[in-house]
Amino acid sequence: MQTVLVIDDDGNLRDTIGLMLEKEGFRPVLAGDGKSGFQQALAFKPALILVDLRMPGLNGVEVCRQVRAAGMKTPLIVLSAIGDEMDKVLLLEIGADDYVVKPFGTRELLARIRALLRRTSSDETKVVSFADVEVDLTRRVVMRRGEELKLTRAEYNLLTYFLQNPDRALTRDMILNSVWGYESFPNTRTVDAHVVRLRQKLEPDSGAPRHFLTVHGVGYRFVP
Repeated sequence: MQTVLVIDDDGNLRDTIGLMLEKEGFRPVLAGDGKSGFQQALAFKPALILVDLRMPGLNGVEVCRQVRAAGMKTPLIVLSAIGDEMDKVLLLEIGADDYVVKPFGTRELLARIRALLRRTSSDETKVVSFADVEVDLTRRVVMRRGEELKLTRAEYNLLTYFLQNPDRALTRDMILNSVWGYESFPNTRTVDAHVVRLRQKLEPDSGAPRHFLTVHGVGYRFVP
């Protein structure tokens, strides 16, 4: 589970973003001012930081500068209100990676967060997380709640294919061809059987899946 630090002096917005992040499988850490936010960045070493541009005391610009001065490469998204002049050159100079203008939709913010995390993921530590599951793509290790899970080769390959195609409707034929190859398993029921096994091992409730969803008449969709 990836940690996202939210630094914003607007309590209602901060709580709303925190609830959204928790619902989407992230671990939110909330800070109401720049000084405490920077201290929490050092303490928690989050996967990503959301920081408001205009805050009393230590503002968003200074938070970004201090984070970079501390040697942290954590992805940074600046939240700015309509009317704030956010020069893209200044954005790069202070070490931010992206910015979102208020008011914004939660779906837009979530899309920006996921896109930035994918773009800045380290080649050395290829770990993908959803809910209480962590997949180390380098070591081919799957952990759930701190315990290693035993997956067959086919189950692991199917899982990584889903991880590489989040929130996308995938037909059984597409999955079969990409994961097994038609020559090996020409029966699409193989896909169904392996999806059932992934649900049993990775879903909180395999009978009511939240991540490995059936798309009726098509196939499956993975929702992180």
